[in-house]
Amino acid sequence: MVDKGDTIAVGLSGGKDSSVLLYILHKLFGQRPDITIIAISIDEGIKGYRQETLEFAKDFSQSLGVKHIIASFKSEYDKSLDEIVANGGEKGPCSYCGALRKHLLNKTAREAGATRLAVGHNLDDEAQTVMMNLLRGDVERLVRMSPGCVQPGLILRSKPLRDIPEREVALYALLNHIPVDFSECPYAYTAIRGEVRDMLNDFEVKHPGTKYSVLRSLDKLAEPLRHTFPQIILNQCLKCGEPTASDICQSCKLLGK
Repeated sequence: MVDKGDTIAVGLSGGKDSSVLLYILHKLFGQRPDITIIAISIDEGIKGYRQETLEFAKDFSQSLGVKHIIASFKSEYDKSLDEIVANGGEKGPCSYCGALRKHLLNKTAREAGATRLAVGHNLDDEAQTVMMNLLRGDVERLVRMSPGCVQPGLILRSKPLRDIPEREVALYALLNHIPVDFSECPYAYTAIRGEVRDMLNDFEVKHPGTKYSVLRSLDKLAEPLRHTFPQIILNQCLKCGEPTASDICQSCKLLGK
């Protein structure tokens, strides 16, 4: 996941997963003269939540001596997530947040000269995403979870924690005295992910290993499914210039609505 000369941008929210990821990468590669680590936080503009987590991210980055970049929805899109929701966005808050945050994180990492974008997705996150795509019947998006080639304009993503259960990540943070914010986003209750999480947790209790099995199923299916759903070379969005599978990227479509 890491090559000589890489500049690794870590998506840092201030929560346990991203903070543990930054801690581990800094511990492993912090003394390597050929490896540069930077942290990028996205300020979506969620009142009473994001400012607190950003303080954790800022203080933790500073304690490690890691450069910290904060990019905001307000500066990039001229609207905070709270304003988008207040204006009656026809989709749920998480639909806007997911697309816009991913868009801004990639752009900020690319502009910072990053060659890798490390995100703190754990086993629970990955298994939930696999199940959500299956429940929606979105097999093409499922295949894109394991990309087959490098895309122009997209920074290569690394998920070093994808095999680690969420509870073990939290335990690691506590045992290593990593300052993290354990609060939950106030919009989380609107997402289908919460229902899928509860379902998988219930199965995991009754049938230990379920989450690993779900993720391993994706790993086994990705290659044969790629022949049915080949990865297309991305275009540049006609509005913002960012990578997209169509003429207009999802972020610009959502902002247009």
